[in-house]
Amino acid sequence: MAYEELMRLALALAKKGVGRTSPNPAVGSVIAKGNSVIAKGWHRKAGGPHAEIEALRAAGAASRGATLVVTLEPCCHFGKTPPCTDAIIASGIKKVIVGAPDPNPKVSGKGVAALRAAGIEVVEGVFSSECSALNEAYNKYITTGLPFVTLKLAASLDGRIAAPGGESKWITGEASRRLVHKMRAAVDAVMVGSETALKDDPELNVRLAAGQNPVRVVLDSSMRLPATSKLFNGTKQGRESLIIFTSKKADERLVRRAVEAGAGVIRLPASKDGLPLKKVLKALGAAGITSLLVEGGGLLAASFLKEGLADSLVVFYGPMVIGGDGLSMVGPLSLKGLRNAPRFAAVRVKKSGDDIVAELRPMR
Repeated sequence: MAYEELMRLALALAKKGVGRTSPNPAVGSVIAKGNSVIAKGWHRKAGGPHAEIEALRAAGAASRGATLVVTLEPCCHFGKTPPCTDAIIASGIKKVIVGAPDPNPKVSGKGVAALRAAGIEVVEGVFSSECSALNEAYNKYITTGLPFVTLKLAASLDGRIAAPGGESKWITGEASRRLVHKMRAAVDAVMVGSETALKDDPELNVRLAAGQNPVRVVLDSSMRLPATSKLFNGTKQGRESLIIFTSKKADERLVRRAVEAGAGVIRLPASKDGLPLKKVLKALGAAGITSLLVEGGGLLAASFLKEGLADSLVVFYGPMVIGGDGLSMVGPLSLKGLRNAPRFAAVRVKKSGDDIVAELRPMR
């Protein structure tokens, strides 16, 4: 079978782990002999067997003399599991096809080198871009310690998120709401500002798609979020599911109330412009958050755009026009001219029901 055909299959397997393997990457692997695939595997969750190990176990003794295809360079160090390179070498695999290199400094070329030193033929770079794109959050996190940030916006065709009277449900349709829940299931955490949390009382969980709920993150410099908020649902189930960032000057009584209700509270020095987003992202990275979906509102979106902290921008456009007296989806940016405007290049534009969804990346 052609390497490309095998790598496509490995990529499809890897996608099954998206949203379930953090802080590890999503990886798929197949083992082929002659013109047949004899085993498949993918990384199912952090701490569990890696994709190569799953495939090797499924193949058993038949792996001797076979070809192993894997979307990411095999690891060569001890973590929660032993090195995959050792298992590959011991199995008798004669050739390994690698999609993307692993940017982890503990691996980064060392995995391939270990295989070649053992006499195994290694072919690199098959669908490298596709394999790397699958783990863009992991790639950023493992090299910078910061989460990959996706800024999600939803608005009318003229960029408004509410009518003049404040009505906002629903500008986009049911298909788009399901897609947003799918996006939540694929990330470690979802963030909103305190205004959105107070106005909408969102749950920020996964109800319309399969997957696990992300950690909820709220920026609330004055600790205004009441313990009766829906965001506190599930906070006492043995997992920190709500993190509130607040000012060091916040009322200690309010902080204690949130902690007693099950939230994790992180205090940072705040300025007149609010909490320092770079320090917020650094703290989330230190907590093991590799991917973050920022959902609102307009002022929070403006802050991420002004500081150039959005790695991806996804905009849902509902099929209506609200007008200039509606509420803008992005708050003031205080631009001095068009040359200072944040610019994005479209990666993908598609339909979602009657809505239009644009995925864009910053032009840096």
